[in-house]
Amino acid sequence: MSIRMTRRTALGAGLAVFAIGGRALAAWPERPITLIVPYPAGGGTDIVARTLAPLMERELRATINVVNRAGGGGITGHEAIARAQPDGHTIGMITNDLSFYSHLGQSRLTHRDFAKIGQTNEIVGSVTVKADAPYRKLADLLDAIRANPGRLRGTGAAPGVNWHVGFLGMMDSLRMDPRSVIWVPAQGGTLGHQDVAAGGSEFSTSSLAEARALLEAQRVRTLALMGDARAEQFPDIPTLKEETGSDWTFAVVHGMAGPRTLPSEIRDRLGETLSKVHGSEEFQSAMRQRTIRAVNRQPDAWEAILEQQLTTYGRLLREAGLARG
Repeated sequence: MSIRMTRRTALGAGLAVFAIGGRALAAWPERPITLIVPYPAGGGTDIVARTLAPLMERELRATINVVNRAGGGGITGHEAIARAQPDGHTIGMITNDLSFYSHLGQSRLTHRDFAKIGQTNEIVGSVTVKADAPYRKLADLLDAIRANPGRLRGTGAAPGVNWHVGFLGMMDSLRMDPRSVIWVPAQGGTLGHQDVAAGGSEFSTSSLAEARALLEAQRVRTLALMGDARAEQFPDIPTLKEETGSDWTFAVVHGMAGPRTLPSEIRDRLGETLSKVHGSEEFQSAMRQRTIRAVNRQPDAWEAILEQQLTTYGRLLREAGLARG
């Protein structure tokens, strides 16, 4: 009798929790949604978030407040998303910087700590030189690196951070030693391109988006893109594969996510809403204007890519002597 009563009590408790959860999900969102951006206002992640927020507000009929939680190279904001109450009222934009932190010993956070809602875009890396540089094609620059080990300078990011990892992967794919280039740390891709335009470094591997103003001013020239296709805005710039046969691609990837235990019903509704507004001309046009490639990958496909990047980038960082985790 006592066992039967215990089972009935447990079953009743489970049904009660389900009912409470069901009422909560049916009412969601009950208050404004906070969309955390782990980087400062005005950057690529922030632009994507602030473009998406009003479009998603219309669909969800809820207020979405974009909040910048910058600091620690994105760690502060990513941690705030991962540790948020999993009720769907705090979500955020995550990036593939999560593929670096644990390897560099900066944080234990990886993409596995988040419930993916959907990838939103890619900002593709490039190989960019000064407009009057003697390198007319990427092969010319690569030949100069081989002929002058330890003489040419590359830039675009701090060691172990996005565009530097793009450089490491490119060199690895071409079977070239990255130590044959002097890497000049830069506080962001735009400053890296500016350093090249000023003659401080021979090339930058920062994004095409960050080079656009200098390209249009004819102060720099992009030799190749680290993407799987040419950019719509600059169709004459070839890909790395076209120039060298290398399959290496690299981009800073943004997407929307919540804490790992975000209820699947809320995640699915957010994902459906994201996919709908992502396909709108309003969003697509905003991305084209900023030379940002709009990509809406579903959670499982995006998860697989992030898992692969976590492994690949870890290997590159270890071989470069930068891994600590």
